[in-house]
Amino acid sequence: MSKPLKRKEYEAQLEPLQLELVAMARWLQHSGRRVAVLLEGRDTAGKGGVVGALSDHLNPRQCRIVALSKPSERENGQWYFQRYVPHLPAAGEIVLFDRSWYNRAGVERVMGFATPEQVQAFLRQAPAFEKLLTDDGILLFKYWLCCDQEQQEQRFAERLEDPLKRWKLSPIDLEARKHYDDYTQAREAMLEATHTAHAPWTLVDFNDQRQGRLSLIRDLLSRLPDTKIEPAPLKFPKLKGKPSTERYGVVQPIPATGSKRKKSD
Repeated sequence: MSKPLKRKEYEAQLEPLQLELVAMARWLQHSGRRVAVLLEGRDTAGKGGVVGALSDHLNPRQCRIVALSKPSERENGQWYFQRYVPHLPAAGEIVLFDRSWYNRAGVERVMGFATPEQVQAFLRQAPAFEKLLTDDGILLFKYWLCCDQEQQEQRFAERLEDPLKRWKLSPIDLEARKHYDDYTQAREAMLEATHTAHAPWTLVDFNDQRQGRLSLIRDLLSRLPDTKIEPAPLKFPKLKGKPSTERYGVVQPIPATGSKRKKSD
């Protein structure tokens, strides 16, 4: 296994890719095309990190992140794919699904939240559902983030020890530690049923999360049409007179960070 990518090297490689993502977003806005990116993988694989790398410099009104919580009682009574349909991209948008309808083929199957019959129905229906999306013009990209159990255990331990990451660790995550091999079997069944010509899967090695993000972004950009749209020219004339200073009457700003704060009563 190669050495983990250093932060400086990672940031140096990421910057030009993010410039390309900005150009891609400009092309989307100009062309009206629609992009949906599905990010799946084991717990701790790095879905949140790659979502951030993809979206950091994009307009949040154009690039939407979808990370749904568990279904409501009403949603449990719907057609399974129904809760995802309102989140699909409109013209000029890119939507990043931090987990998607493939929950049914992964965590719901392994943890017993779906019956075997529901899982089999999903595996039959998913290719047809995705064919409808791609036939309508949506550019659909499905990524599975790969992570060895040793790396997963290290990341679980980091979440347990780091108070800023502790919220990421749930009882379900702890239970999932017992089912690493079960998740492998579920993934293979999912790939066999849903790796299609119109919506293929791409597996990305995320044992080194920084390298994984770079690999995924490069792959995504390479599969999008290479259409460059120059930004519209903008005039930026000089101000007339000196720049104004902010003035306050009714309410004053809070003290700058580092200043002593007065305790409230």
